[in-house]
Amino acid sequence: MAACTPASESGTSTTATASGSATPPNGAPPGTDERGWFDVLVPSVSPPGGPAPLDGGLPDRVRAGLGSRPFGIYVHVPFCSTRCGYCDFNTYTPTELGEENSAVRTNYVEAAIEEVRMARRILGDGAPTVQTVFFGGGTPTLLHTAHLSAILAAISAEFGLSDGAEVTTEANPDSVALWDLEELRGAGINRISFGMQSAVDHVLATLQRTHDPLRIPAVVEWARQAGFEQVSLDLIYGTPGETLTDWRISLEAALACHPDHVSAYALIVEPGTRLFRQVHTGLLTPPDEDDQADKYLLADERLAAEGFEWYELSNWARSLGSRSRHNLLYWTGGDWWGVGAGAHSHVGGVRWWNLRHPSAYAGRIGLTHSPAEAREELDTEARRVERVMLEIRLRAGLPVAALDSAGLAAVPGLLDRGMVTTAGGRLVLTRHGRLLADAVVRDLLP
Repeated sequence: MAACTPASESGTSTTATASGSATPPNGAPPGTDERGWFDVLVPSVSPPGGPAPLDGGLPDRVRAGLGSRPFGIYVHVPFCSTRCGYCDFNTYTPTELGEENSAVRTNYVEAAIEEVRMARRILGDGAPTVQTVFFGGGTPTLLHTAHLSAILAAISAEFGLSDGAEVTTEANPDSVALWDLEELRGAGINRISFGMQSAVDHVLATLQRTHDPLRIPAVVEWARQAGFEQVSLDLIYGTPGETLTDWRISLEAALACHPDHVSAYALIVEPGTRLFRQVHTGLLTPPDEDDQADKYLLADERLAAEGFEWYELSNWARSLGSRSRHNLLYWTGGDWWGVGAGAHSHVGGVRWWNLRHPSAYAGRIGLTHSPAEAREELDTEARRVERVMLEIRLRAGLPVAALDSAGLAAVPGLLDRGMVTTAGGRLVLTRHGRLLADAVVRDLLP
């Protein structure tokens, strides 16, 4: 096993799912890094939807239900130093923003704080306290710690944070040093997710990741020194040219750092990315599903042997307390407000998404208008379908009561084929079923 000793101090997300994941419903965004479908909140193309009111107002019935479901806030930071070859997310590099890069960032932070205040006004007196906050990107730690702290302070001032609130930030390994992590922890962020992706140089080069893999043990050690209560590492498998041995090396390097949480995602080559063009022109071979299945099984085996338990298809945790409560909020139909350019929100069956460019987003906020580009209201059936697609991915399983008659009729066949088990009125994927989760969903939602 690789040693996890700090490297010299001088020395995030990927579109991905577990093997055989189902297609996201109703234009829901894909997953990235440690996140599932509803945590990217910044798809490469905005989904269809109807007009959003300029005042951002929500139906009375929606606001009346506030507090009956968990509530979190996602903050999208759409800035990266470079664009990785597989990335199709709503992010912008200094080159893309031009000479106004620093001004755009400053204006963006001010706009994000104003959106937090706007959210509080829209949700009204029934606004619940915030149970989870997640700074995603992009690379949130490209903002000054004072900026992230100011946004978090605004959330706390407007909504209040529940006791023991989980506050996460993503970070690229090359975007933080020990003093940055100490400042982040001092600002109230208590969970950090590092975009490790791989420990093998040629795999990182294919992904066009810029960090040195030897920096991973350093940043994990620094995070511990800084007092972070939970540290997560994000991995990608199935990169063109990655062997099973390469993947094993990455797993062992991650485990040697003793993280609390690991996410492992199968690479998906998204249209419009540099990686897609390389595959499309024959410069790289496309990911192989059988190879990815082998790598998923290896990850599950090694992580289980080290005391990790899967709780969602692509996520493993050392304990209940190490699970991502923010992601669980998405996967179990909670409410969340997405702050920032391109961010998606969902409250009581109403979903909306913001303008994508940071300048356009800040400009709309400056007019005291909602930054929402469009929105949709999910009917009862659409919400049931999403529940089936998301909760079947969880270790806790899907309540059988969520199925319609056609779905119920498919259950005996899934049991016979060893795809699911039943316990306490819930369907739970077997390991074999996890590899073929898309097929299970197709049977349950014919």
